[in-house]
Order: sequence, then structure tokens, then C-alpha cells
Amino acid sequence: MTWATWLAVVSICALGAMSPGPSRAVVLRHTVQGGRRAGSVAAVTHGLGIGLYALACISGLAFLLTTSPRLFQAFQWAGAAYLAWLGIKGLLARPRDSQDTNSAGDSHVGAARDGFLVVFLNPKIAVFFIALFSQVIGPDTSLLARLGYAGTAMVIDAGWYLLVARAFSSAALLPKLQERAVWMERLFGLILLLLAGRLVWQTLSGT
Repeated sequence: MTWATWLAVVSICALGAMSPGPSRAVVLRHTVQGGRRAGSVAAVTHGLGIGLYALACISGLAFLLTTSPRLFQAFQWAGAAYLAWLGIKGLLARPRDSQDTNSAGDSHVGAARDGFLVVFLNPKIAVFFIALFSQVIGPDTSLLARLGYAGTAMVIDAGWYLLVARAFSSAALLPKLQERAVWMERLFGLILLLLAGRLVWQTLSGT
């Protein structure tokens, strides 16, 4: 691993993490719902999912996913269904009252689940990493260097979404967002439903 190739991986992974999409909506949703800790849980499990895909690419498992059209489409359909389910839940959200019994533990479990599954059910991440690593990993690349690239991708992704969760859970901003929590929930629901629709369109059109 050279500094030049490592910095290239850092730059590309950072741009990928910062691009808008369902991941950002999910982290923001849990931040508004459960505060900084819930948002951070979603961020960390999202990063773990990214790390898992990066390791799959290094081991060659992701290549099997991208070369099997049926398996690839199955993941796409599952991802679209999951986003649609989250979107419908958001659109049907109702104001919470003081009798709401949802615990912080339940909120964190949901954040961990959503943070991981929004990555795991997106096979295009495998395509991204195969394209990236094919440029920096060769037959002579050591296992330690390969693991270093995968770890870099995981840390950058988790770090970015931790920053997102921290920014939106600031003392100045979070109370205002939580005052409008039901409308924020419905907005995130609409965004996730639209993203699910786009994924369905891409799957049907083969793009």
C-alpha cells in the first residue's frame, strides 16, 4: 500500500459516503427520533455494513453477487421492499404523547437494524467496491494492505455518518426538529418511498 493509492481510496470513499441517498435519510431519521445516540448507532452499523461489503470484494464473494443476475436482482428487490416499508412507516407516523412506551433500547435496536440493512440490501455497493479495488489492488497486494483498504472504507463511512448524527443532534437544532418530529418522520418516509420507487425502476429497466 502506498500513500498515493491510500489517499485515492480515502477520497473516493469519502465522496461515496457524502453522496445523498437512503443511508443519509435513515441516519437522520433515527437522529431525530432517538437523539445523538440512536443516530450514532445507525452510523456505526452502516459503517460495519460497508466494511462487510469491502471484505466481500477482497475475498471475491462480491464478484459472485455481481455476476449472478438473479441474485443481484433478488438483493435489489429486497432493498426496494425494505425502503418502501420504512417509507410507509414514516408516512403513517403519528404524534407521540407522554404515554409512549418506546424505550431507548428499542430505538437503538431499530437504528442498528436499519443502519446495517440499508447497506446490506444494496448490491450496487459491491459494484462500487469492485470498481474501486480493481484500480488499487493487484496480485502482489498483501493481505494486510487489502484489509487496510477495507478498514479505511469502513472508518470513513462510519465517521461521516457520525458527524451527520452529531450535527443534527446539536442542542440548538435537535429540539426544534423534535418539535416537528411527526412531519420530519413523514418527510423521511416520502423520501425513502421515492428512493424505493427509483430502485424498482432501475431494477425493471436493468440500469
